[in-house]
Amino acid sequence: MSRTHRLFQMMQTLRRLPPPVTATQLADEMEMSPRTIYRDIDALRSMGAVIDGEAGFGYTLIEDAALPPLGFEDDELEALVLGLRDVAVIGDPALAKAARSALAKIKARVPPRQAHRLQHAVLDAHRFVSLPKIEIDVAALRTATWDEVSVSFDYRDRKGADTVRQVDPLGLVYLDKTNVLLAWCHLRKDFRTFRLDRMRKLKRTDHSFRPRRVPMLREHLEIIRCQVEEMAKDRITSD
Repeated sequence: MSRTHRLFQMMQTLRRLPPPVTATQLADEMEMSPRTIYRDIDALRSMGAVIDGEAGFGYTLIEDAALPPLGFEDDELEALVLGLRDVAVIGDPALAKAARSALAKIKARVPPRQAHRLQHAVLDAHRFVSLPKIEIDVAALRTATWDEVSVSFDYRDRKGADTVRQVDPLGLVYLDKTNVLLAWCHLRKDFRTFRLDRMRKLKRTDHSFRPRRVPMLREHLEIIRCQVEEMAKDRITSD
């Protein structure tokens, strides 16, 4: 790890962990010696970061010279807190970690009054029903979706039938009781929705479907919207 990257990672850690952060905590997080931590704290201070504290008491990042203040209305800040905390609850491990990191970055860049408001926000997100266990690497699936590369996986449908699918991944949707993949299925030659908890042995292929993901996703969402409208009409008619 280069020194520049190490200093950047230390700033990220100081933003993320609740203050004061001890040298031991920093050393454990970054897998380096406390002596290196002390030197890097001095280096960050010389570069303009205002870091309160000292060895034996812990450190608090007071002002980050590299990050200018951001302007948010109080309601905007509450919306960001609620959204990111919800992602931290429902997202895959990589996405949940990114949400917590983003929240720490926002806290470092807003004025002190709003940083306090963010720290003690009146809004929070919880799920009292656990989502089904997901065995695939969702971060890898998200990457393949962005890269517009087909993936293959074993799939068990709601009737218990097992198939092997190759699909063009279009987008992920996080629902209240499950998370699903919207995709074009090569086996069915049609748009399909797959529950992530029913997928196994995810593999990235060499087949690219760039640049069709966005128009295909729009078409898939339009089909779903029409299906939902038809279901609503049927319920109204039956009532």
